Amino acid sequence: MEPVYLTFILMLSIFLGFELINKVPSTLHTPLMSGSNAISGITRGGALNSSTTVPQHETLTAVLATAAVFLATINVVGGYVVTDRMLAM
Repeated sequence: MEPVYLTFILMLSIFLGFELINKVPSTLHTPLMSGSNAISGITRGGALNSSTTVPQHETLTAVLATAAVFLATINVVGGYVVTDRMLAM
């Protein structure tokens, strides 16, 4: 795909995501956070799978896959901490 199309898709997804999150009432925040945690868990599983199937000579791929696992894990744990705090309120 052309980089212009990919940039357009990125900008459109950022705009739509921002608009969607601004329209969510606070009573729906906790269920949506739980759903996004599930998606982050799936992302973590995919990153973990890709990090274990890296050929030995691909150092950059191994580093990026390990970083993806690390960042997805932080996202999942942080999301559950925020959800726990919201439910405690």
